[in-house]
Amino acid sequence: MSSHDASETEDCLFCQIANNQSDTEILLSDGELVCFRDVKPGATHHYLVIPRTHIDNCTILQRDNIPLVERMEDMGRRILEKHKVTDFKDVRMGFHLPPFTSVPHLHLHALAPASKMNLKAELRYGPRSCWFITVDKVLSQLRTHNKVK
Repeated sequence: MSSHDASETEDCLFCQIANNQSDTEILLSDGELVCFRDVKPGATHHYLVIPRTHIDNCTILQRDNIPLVERMEDMGRRILEKHKVTDFKDVRMGFHLPPFTSVPHLHLHALAPASKMNLKAELRYGPRSCWFITVDKVLSQLRTHNKVK
């Protein structure tokens, strides 16, 4: 894991949100994770799940981070269920690959309905996007390769 000095995490927007140092509305949270709305939604429902601990992005995850990623996915599902999303075949959950990460702090996108995403969102989060990797693929790569390729 990449370690950071205090000034780096102080400057991180998502660290500020995780530490309640912003006016972002927290929708779900626990001791490890925080969930809030994406400021530039790509679908009717578009939420971000972040760890409170600063992790740069999905490419530095390793096999021992699998439980964290699974808990992030679970919180993504819970926030969608809370907002009455029932068709989980029409959901996109995943991460952007560097250098296409908008904020350098690990964040899971949970979007629904995926079938109603606009063209711009489809390019950023859709199945043909070369810079978006689904949570299932991240978990699979961590299990088989101990890293995200």
